[in-house]
Amino acid sequence: MRTRGSESFIVLPLLPIFLIGLFPMLLLSLLGPAGLIILGILVACAGLTDILDASGTFSEQIIVHGYARGSERAGQRTALHSEVRFASAMIASGAVLAVAGIGGLFIS
Repeated sequence: MRTRGSESFIVLPLLPIFLIGLFPMLLLSLLGPAGLIILGILVACAGLTDILDASGTFSEQIIVHGYARGSERAGQRTALHSEVRFASAMIASGAVLAVAGIGGLFIS
């Protein structure tokens, strides 16, 4: 039995994944190790931005809501620490990518 729609609509949900992955593929294929360095710097900058955003949110909660109960402060601190841990992992992975790119430049 034939369907009424086109079969090409099946791959439509995969389009955002392709578009997100297109930039790193082109960057690495056209620039080589220098592209890996640029990608590492971008990932590290995203991690730094996330840390600054988390600190700003935490400070805003303290300033706007004032002195909170102990349980609320503990929740705010926990949220801040979890965001900083994730951002630190992003910074570390960006540094590893940059170091790998520098090593690739020296090898080639």
